[in-house]
Amino acid sequence: MSTTTVETSAAVTKDGPAPAPGRVRRRGESGPLASLTSHGILIAASLVALFPVAWLVFLSLGPDKDDYLHPGRIWSKMTFDNYAYVLQHTNFFDWLTSSLIVSLGTTLLGVLVAATTGYAVSRMRFPGYRKFMWVLLVTQMFPVAVLMVPMYQIMADLQLIDTYFGLVLVYCSTAVPYCAWLLKGYFDTIPFEIDEAGRVDGLSPFGTFFRLILPLAKPGLAVAAFYSFITAFGEVAFATTFMLDDQKYTLAVGLQSFVSEHDAQRNLMAATAVLIAIPVSAFFYLVQKNLVTGLTAGGTKG
Repeated sequence: MSTTTVETSAAVTKDGPAPAPGRVRRRGESGPLASLTSHGILIAASLVALFPVAWLVFLSLGPDKDDYLHPGRIWSKMTFDNYAYVLQHTNFFDWLTSSLIVSLGTTLLGVLVAATTGYAVSRMRFPGYRKFMWVLLVTQMFPVAVLMVPMYQIMADLQLIDTYFGLVLVYCSTAVPYCAWLLKGYFDTIPFEIDEAGRVDGLSPFGTFFRLILPLAKPGLAVAAFYSFITAFGEVAFATTFMLDDQKYTLAVGLQSFVSEHDAQRNLMAATAVLIAIPVSAFFYLVQKNLVTGLTAGGTKG
């Protein structure tokens, strides 16, 4: 006769079966309290960031220019008349056209110059290439007030005052140095073997740059393009100085027309500011997929 021994998986003690082990926390996993705290901080930070935008939209719905002094009264008389007035009775579309021409021109020209500059410093070892990048960095140390007079003199000598191209060149002088540093760091992360493979296949240095390197550098180019666009779209000082025709004003300059020495139409300013944010938001939506990758990739090399 054979006997069968049945083994139980649970250990049995004299007081009864042992309790099942609890859930083991993985390495790096935060506890419930830490997770709740981090989510609370993120929610609070999001509310702080969104409040000014929501407040601006709320004030833009007030029909009177002094409603910002008594915001509680806006609830009972919300209207879109401010937006209708801005779109129908101001030069908003002329300002928008000027802003898009200048911003997109600065983006295209600035990114092209910055990309070629960053690639040359990253790949080529010409005399003074290190000092060249530091010279670009030093140009960012001068305040706008110092640069205004010499730039105006140069633009006047070149007959570029009150022209879109002249304003694009001025904005490129601000955007290119930063974008060149940004793209140089990004190009450093692309292996040199790709350039060598391009030369083996018979590509020229320009062919290697445009056909092999630029497609791999899309995240970095997206960050540079976004920075250049924002720099040109929201700048006021240079646009006020170099653009004399009110039909060539950019949106940032046109916004000032609602404020005079004796009057301030803040309701119209708020409505215009909301409309100004739409093109920037649309441009951000187009490049957002590459922004995070481009911002972080330049910080590592490998």
